[in-house]
Amino acid sequence: MSGDGAVDRSGGSSGTGSIGAVPGRPPAANGELMLRTFAFPADANPAGDIFGGWLLGQMDIAGASLARRRAHGRVATVAIAQMTFKLPVFVGDEVSCYCSVVRVGNTSVTIDVEAWARRADGDDLARVTEGVFTYVALGADRRARQIPK
Repeated sequence: MSGDGAVDRSGGSSGTGSIGAVPGRPPAANGELMLRTFAFPADANPAGDIFGGWLLGQMDIAGASLARRRAHGRVATVAIAQMTFKLPVFVGDEVSCYCSVVRVGNTSVTIDVEAWARRADGDDLARVTEGVFTYVALGADRRARQIPK
């Protein structure tokens, strides 16, 4: 992988036939695939670049999905830290979010989220954004609750 987040896809295993391989998974991606979608014109500025807020929203949905599973119930986003936009996302790109649990506290769970784009004009993959999201587990009363160990 180069410093700009692009992945060299020449040579090496294509991933076909691997047990547990996720089709289209970037070799350098960390975590579990939690969301895959496409960037549409409605999500872009007039120059065709996708708004950062749209991408942040997709990453939040992906992170919340993993946090919900770990917390065994409802969660709410309480913090986003270390958000880094490395490369732009363009209309037509396939965006995938990979998530991993960083920390589980008494009432909160912290998730690392990486967003990768498969460019619409080919099979090039690039890590475009990454961030750390913290979610709090909520009970039926919408107050923080203990996360099962």
